[in-house]
Order: sequence, then structure tokens, then C-alpha cells
Amino acid sequence: MSVATVAASVASPRKATATALSNGILIVIALCFLLPLAWLILASLDPDASYRTQIPANPSFANYAAVLTPGLTFLPLWNSLLLSGGAAVATVVAAVLAAYPLSRYTMRFNKPFMYAILFGTCLPITAIMVPVYSLFVRLNLIDSMPATIFFMAATSLPMAIWMTKNFMDSVPISLEEAAWVDGASAMTALRRVVVPLMRPGLGVVFIFVFIQAWGNFFVPFVLLLSPSKQPAAVSIYSFFGQYGAIAYGQLAAFSVLYSVPVILLYALVSRGMGASFTLSGAIKG
Repeated sequence: MSVATVAASVASPRKATATALSNGILIVIALCFLLPLAWLILASLDPDASYRTQIPANPSFANYAAVLTPGLTFLPLWNSLLLSGGAAVATVVAAVLAAYPLSRYTMRFNKPFMYAILFGTCLPITAIMVPVYSLFVRLNLIDSMPATIFFMAATSLPMAIWMTKNFMDSVPISLEEAAWVDGASAMTALRRVVVPLMRPGLGVVFIFVFIQAWGNFFVPFVLLLSPSKQPAAVSIYSFFGQYGAIAYGQLAAFSVLYSVPVILLYALVSRGMGASFTLSGAIKG
């Protein structure tokens, strides 16, 4: 028997053990996500839902009918779409404009600026909300949707610039140079050459910012005072009554509806990203 055969026979049990161990860890992690999801779906169909995970005795859509009202669901979800979509669009536009000189021009302050951006991602939002609230009061911007949108965009901008710069580095500069030879300006080349090839990366940045803003509770809770302007992340606490009374079924139904827009957005952007990858490969080829 050769040395290679002996080594292979010894390595096979080790590889099988490592594979089984990794699969077991992945199964445990999957269960940690699937069990709460199972409670969410089962409780939303159970008129007598509790904190226990149980199959409904008489499943119905009564919880959905109870929460599907303009004031309880539709208006908060619309406010969430305005806040998250506005913050995501503003962040992507600002990130592209900020990442372009960092990616295309070699300057001595590029690296310090990138480290400063990276440091900005480490600042907790709770640490700056007191001065931000004071600033909003002084500028009379409390309870303003546009001001809240721009502030949420600003909090997501450091990570968005870092991600966008890395995506932009993968676009060959020779394509821009060809556009410049044809008479295009730098902004025209950015808009017509770089951005279309970066569409998959911009989709990732958009989803990242959108989901971060969609689940943001603290910022709208502090800066938006009117109940008619509060997003779903804040209004979801209306299901927690006084003295520990919680409407579990309605809370679960509202949570399911609250998750649907994010899932639909991810599906739509994923399809667009796939098409953009195909277009990018065809152009490079």
C-alpha cells in the first residue's frame, strides 16, 4: 500500500468528522432561526395565541383582519417605506459621489479618510442622539420626515461609502478613458459607464441601508413625535399593553406583514442584480 493511499485513508475519517460537525453546527443555527419563525406563523393563525409554540386548534385569519386597518398597519408601513426608501436612495447617491474620487484618484489623504470612515461605522447611534435631538430642536426640525430621512441616511453613509468604493474599484478605468476619448465628461462617464456596471454592488448597498433603516426604532422614536408619522418599527409596540398584557396573535400577524416588504424588495433587487451581472460579463467579454 502506497503512502498516498495510507494518508488518504487516514484523512477520510477526519474529513467526515469535520463535515458532520460543521453540518451539526449549521443545523443548530438554522433551528435558532426557524423556531421563532414557526411561532410567528403559527401564532398569527391562532386566535388564542400565547407565548408558547403550538399548532392552532382553530386556525383563522382573524388576527390579520384585526390588524389590517389604515391606522394600525397601512399608515405605519407607508411611513416605513418613506423613511427607509428615502434614506436608501439618498445614501446610495451620496456614497457614489463620495466613493468616485476615492476610487479613481490617488491622493495622500485617501487612506486616512477611509480609516476615518471606518471609525464612523463604530459609533453607536445612542451615543450621538442627545446632541442630535438638541440640534433638531434648535433648527425646528423635530417631527420632520425629510430631516429624519437625511439623518438616517447620514448614519448609514460611512459603511455605504466603504462598500461602494470597493465595488467601484472592480470597474476597469479603461472603460471610462474610452468614454473620455469620445468627449464624455467625468460625471457623464460615471453616470453612463461606471454606475450601470456597479448596479449589483449598488443593489447590495441599497438593501443594506434599507433594511437597517426599516428596523430602526430609536431614531424615529426620538425625532418623530406625531403618531401619524411614526413607522411600523415604532407602532409595533402598540401591541404591548399595560401590566404585561400582550396581544400575541395580532403581534405575530403584524410582524409577518412587517416582513413582507423587505422580502419583496430583496427578491426584486436580486433579479435585477442577476441581470446586471450578465450585462457586466457581456461587456467585459
